[in-house]
Amino acid sequence: MASISKLSNPSPALSLSSTFNPRASQPKCLIGFLTTTTNFSSKVSSSKLSIRSKSSLKGSLVVRCSQGDGNGSPAKRTYLHDLYEKEGQSPWYDNLCRPVTDLLPLIASGVRGVTSNPAIFQKAISTSNAYNDQFRELVLSGKDIESAYWELVVKDIQDASKLFESIYDQTDAGDGYVSVEVSPRLADDTQGTIEAAKWLHKVVAHPNVYIKIPATAPCIPSIKEVIANGISVNVTLIFSLTRYEEVIDAYLDGLEASGLNDLSKVTSVASFFVSRVDTLIDKLLEKIGTPEALDLRGKAAVAQAALAYQLYQKKFSGPRWKALVKKGAKKQRLLWASTSVKNPAYPDTLYVAPLIGPDTVSTMPDQALQAFIDHGTVSRTIDSNVSEAEGIYSALEKLGIDWSYVGNQLEIEGVDSFKKSFDSLLDTLQEKANSLKLVSL
Repeated sequence: MASISKLSNPSPALSLSSTFNPRASQPKCLIGFLTTTTNFSSKVSSSKLSIRSKSSLKGSLVVRCSQGDGNGSPAKRTYLHDLYEKEGQSPWYDNLCRPVTDLLPLIASGVRGVTSNPAIFQKAISTSNAYNDQFRELVLSGKDIESAYWELVVKDIQDASKLFESIYDQTDAGDGYVSVEVSPRLADDTQGTIEAAKWLHKVVAHPNVYIKIPATAPCIPSIKEVIANGISVNVTLIFSLTRYEEVIDAYLDGLEASGLNDLSKVTSVASFFVSRVDTLIDKLLEKIGTPEALDLRGKAAVAQAALAYQLYQKKFSGPRWKALVKKGAKKQRLLWASTSVKNPAYPDTLYVAPLIGPDTVSTMPDQALQAFIDHGTVSRTIDSNVSEAEGIYSALEKLGIDWSYVGNQLEIEGVDSFKKSFDSLLDTLQEKANSLKLVSL
C-alpha cells in the first residue's frame, strides 16, 4: 500500500430529568417522507428510566441511501433550524455518499455541516457503482489501490465542502465544515498523523474542511502541531473527561505556538462520543445486577457529556483564553458524536435532546436525524441539571465503574473498528480492480 508520502495530489434534548412530548445499487443521500407507525413516549427521571408507548410518527423526514434519482420536494423549515437559531447548536449530518448534491435538501432542512469516517466511506464506496468510472480511470493511470482510495475520498470532500461554503462565509469560519479523517492506521503514529493531516489539508484545499485526528495518546501532540500549522481539526474518538481535557490543552497549545496574529480561521471541534458509552457501561451494570445498578442504565453517557460541557466552559474562560480571543481565536466547540441509539428500548432522541446548548455541534446519522426532525424538542438542556449529572457520575464510580477503563476500552474499540473498515474497503477496491482486469492479483 502507498505511504502518505507517495500519494499525489488528486485531480482538480431531553434533560436528565424531563419528559418527551412526541408529535403526531448506487447509494444516494436522499430525503423523502416515510409513513410509519412507531409508538412510544418516555420519561427519564433522576431515579428511574421508564419507556411507555403512546404516540405515532407520520410523514417523518428520512435521509437514506437509495437507488432513485433526485430528491423529491424541497425541505420545509424543521427543528434543525430552531436548534441553531434559538439555542446556538449546529446540526450536522454524519454521512456522505455520491452524488453529494443530494445533500442540498438536507442543507435546506437546516443541516450545517457533514462528518465522515472510514466506516462511512467503506459503506458508500463498497455498495455503490457511483465511484466506478473515477476508480477505473485512476487505476488505468497507474494509481495503486490506496492512492486511488484517497482520490475518491478527496473528491467527495471537495465537492461536499463547496455546498457548505456559503454557511462558512456567513459565519466567518464558524460553521459549514466537512470532515475527513486521516488513515486509522496512523492512530499510534504521532509524526505520521502530522504529515497525513498536512497532506490532506493541502490536497483538499478548501478552508471549510476539518482534518479528523483521533484523540489517542500518541495523537495528542499531533493535534497541537497541526493546529500550530494553521490547520483546522476535528478531534475524534473522545470517550472520557480526562482525555477531553488533554484535547482542549492541545488546541490551546497549538494556537499559542502558531505565531499567528490572526487566529480567526484556525478552528476546531472536539468530537465527544455518547451512545457507545452507554453500550459498554450498561453491560457492566447488568453484570453487577443490583437494583441500583440496573436503575442507572442509559444514564451514564448523557451525564458524562453534561460534565464535559462544564469542563468546556471552564477551560474556555480566564486570562489564558482571553489573550487568545484578542487574536481572534474561536472556542473549540464540543461536538456530540455517536448520537444514534443502540438500545431499541431507549428513546430515539436520547443522545440529541439532552445535549442541546450554545456553541456545540450535534452530528446525526439517519436514524437520529429523522427522529429529531419528527418529534424533537428544542430547548437548552445540556446544563439544566448539572448536579444530577454529577450524582450519576459519582454513583457509577461507587458501584465500581472505572471511567478510565471505559474510556480506554472504547478508544481501542473505536480505532480497531475504523481500521477494519479501512482495510475492508481497500480489499473491496482491489477486488473491483481485479474484476475489471485492470491490475494483476
